[in-house]
Amino acid sequence: MTQLSELEYQNDSIDLARKIRIHAIKMVAQSNSSHIGSSLSMADILAVLYMDVLHVDPKQPDWPKRDRFILSKGHAAAGLYATLALRGFFPMAWLERFCQEGWPLLGHVSHHVPGVELSTGSLGHGLPVCCGMALAGKRQQSSYRIFVILSDGECDEGSNWEAALFAAQHKLDNLVAIVDANKLQGFGRIEEVLALDPFAQKWNAFNWAVQEVDGHDHRALRALLQRIPFEPDHPSLVIAHTIKGKGVNFMEDQLAWHYKSPDPEQLEQALQQLGEKH
Repeated sequence: MTQLSELEYQNDSIDLARKIRIHAIKMVAQSNSSHIGSSLSMADILAVLYMDVLHVDPKQPDWPKRDRFILSKGHAAAGLYATLALRGFFPMAWLERFCQEGWPLLGHVSHHVPGVELSTGSLGHGLPVCCGMALAGKRQQSSYRIFVILSDGECDEGSNWEAALFAAQHKLDNLVAIVDANKLQGFGRIEEVLALDPFAQKWNAFNWAVQEVDGHDHRALRALLQRIPFEPDHPSLVIAHTIKGKGVNFMEDQLAWHYKSPDPEQLEQALQQLGEKH
C-alpha cells in the first residue's frame, strides 16, 4: 500500500464512504428495493475497513492469507457491493444490475460475488460462521483475521450469544465483531422491540474485550481497528454508534427507510446532499 499521511488516509476513507452512499442509493432506487438506511449507517465502517484495516487483494479475492470479512446484516447488500466495486473486486458496471434476474448482485449478500465470503440475509448466522473460521485459523496457525458486521437489532438472535460463548471459550482473539448500532430495526426502535442494554456489559460478561466508538468518526474507527486484538486471548467487540440513513437528512434516524425506496425526486435530493456531480 502506498504510504499516505494521516490526513490523506482520512480524506480517502471519507471520500470512499461518500461514494458508497451515492452508489448504494442509486442501486436501491433503480431496483425499487429497500434497506438503504442500513447501508448508509455502516458506510463509514466499511470505508475504514476496506481502505485502512483489512488485508485483502481485490485482484486475488481468494488469496489464502487474506483477512475474512462477513456482513451478517445481509439485507444491507447494496452498501457492501458498492464498497467492493469501488475497491476493484469487480467492474462498477455490475452495480447497475443490482437485483436483476440472472446477475449475481442479489438483494441479500451473495457469495457468488467476488470478495464475498458467505451469503447472508437470515440474521444471526454471520457470527457463528466467523467463530468456525477463526478457530480454523488458530488451528492452522494462520495469521489472517476474521471481521464481521452485525446489526444491533440482529443481536436479538440467540445464535449470536451462543457464538459469543464459543468464541470466548476458544480464546479467539483473531475474531472481531463490529455492531452497527443505529438503534433501529425493521419493527421499531431497539429499546421498544427488545432492549439490549446494558449492551457492552453483557459482552464483557461473556469474556469479550469491548470498545465503543462513534461509527462515523473515521479517525477514531481507524485508530481502534488498528490495535486489534484489544486483549490477548479474548475476541474483540466494537460497538459502533451510528445513525440509520446517515448522510441524507430526510433519511436519518427514520424507520421508514428500513424498507422504503426513494422516488426520483428523493433520489435527486439525496444525491445533491452527498455531493454527486452531474
